[in-house]
Amino acid sequence: MRKNFGAKPWTYPQPVFILATYNEDGTPDAMNAAWGGISEDKELSMCISEGHKTTANILVRKAFTVSMATAEQAVACDYVGIESGNQVADKVAKAGWHTTKSEFVDAPLIDELPMAVECRLVSYDPESCRLVGEIVNVSADESVLDEAGKIDPDKLRPITFDPIHNAYRVLGEKVGNAFHDGAKLK
Repeated sequence: MRKNFGAKPWTYPQPVFILATYNEDGTPDAMNAAWGGISEDKELSMCISEGHKTTANILVRKAFTVSMATAEQAVACDYVGIESGNQVADKVAKAGWHTTKSEFVDAPLIDELPMAVECRLVSYDPESCRLVGEIVNVSADESVLDEAGKIDPDKLRPITFDPIHNAYRVLGEKVGNAFHDGAKLK
């Protein structure tokens, strides 16, 4: 028997994204966002409210990076989600992070987070809080690549947000082969 919970923003997995931008003075800013994902082949969409410092920065700079939060950086990733850039101008430094300017967009890459999607702003709707970015590059540190040069999720150890228990969880084990295993039922 099922138990009904009503309308809730509960889905699994919810990736933990760290959006990074530059402030007006050129210092890096970052925030934690869990409500987002791929919305087109080369497009990423997420829901972030207008009041965030990061939102204002994105609207000015027209660019941002989206790093995958990792198990090793969970504390710092949570910190940039609970601290406001409107109150603390140097929260990236306080998180213990260092940055490198993206070669592709006017936004920083967080050195301690080994995978990032680099985006140009497509649109932002303050009413729905929907931010849309065009993916112009995906970059990953060699430390998270497999022997074939592809990103290895076991090395990356991305975390997901568990909205039911307010917890972060490491992405799990491989259980099948996409676009292949279902062929057994044809």
